[in-house]
Order: sequence, then C-alpha cells, then structure tokens
Amino acid sequence: MSTLEEQIDIAAPVLAAWEQLHRVHDFPQFVDGVRSAYPHGQNLAHLGVEIGGTARDVETEITDRGRGRVMAWRIVDGLRLRGAFALLPLDPGHTRLQIRVEYDPEAVHEAFGGPRGFALAGAIERAVRGDLEHFRELVEARAATATR
Repeated sequence: MSTLEEQIDIAAPVLAAWEQLHRVHDFPQFVDGVRSAYPHGQNLAHLGVEIGGTARDVETEITDRGRGRVMAWRIVDGLRLRGAFALLPLDPGHTRLQIRVEYDPEAVHEAFGGPRGFALAGAIERAVRGDLEHFRELVEARAATATR
C-alpha cells in the first residue's frame, strides 16, 4: 500500500468544514472524477466515478471517529483505497483539514488504467491537492454566505 498525506488551511469554522464533509451529494463539486454521489444504508455512499475515461461505480463506507473531528472512508467493493479526513480548529474562524489516503497502486491502475509507478503517485497527489483546493473554496464560499 502507498500512503499520501496532505493538508490545507480553510478560512471557516471547523463546524462548517465538518458539515460539508458529510454532504455526500456535494462530493462531485470538489472530488475530481466523482460524477455522482448519494448516501444509502448505514454509513454507505454510492459514487459514480470516471477517471481517465474509465467509468466505474463504487461503494464506500464512511465512519466518524475522534469525537466528531475525524471522518474515515474506504471503498468496500474490491478496490483497495481508503483514507481519513481530520479537522483541527486553528481558531474560531479557521480550520486545518488533513487527509491521509492509502491505496494499492496496482489495483488503481487495473481499475482505471493510466500511468504506473511515480507517474501514478504524482497523478494521485495532484488530484488530492486539487480536491483540497476545491473543498476549501466551497467551504469558504458557503461560510461567507452564511455570515451575511
């Protein structure tokens, strides 16, 4: 398994970021490649994903840990991919979002094609960084609207 860790600071309260993480229907707005998302059952979400022209439906399990500050997720239907989001309040109006992603590079390649080795790791790193930027933009925009 390979591991990627990234973080980003968000100019919004921790509760705003926490609530946004739980809006499964909004995942396509900030997760590259997710075309559709909806929650179902106990802690499950169905994602319609397209990466590199390859479409696939995946089931994920989402669980909360750490007294409301850590959200863990994992793909439950074969693809070895999992991770966690941790939210750390920096002050009342700012939050640090940390993400850890664990994946099997060969399984990701088999499921979606594309590069291998360092090129695959680089592509995943760029995608995660982009997702974090989009998440920050979404949370900050909603927080600004809520305070008006």
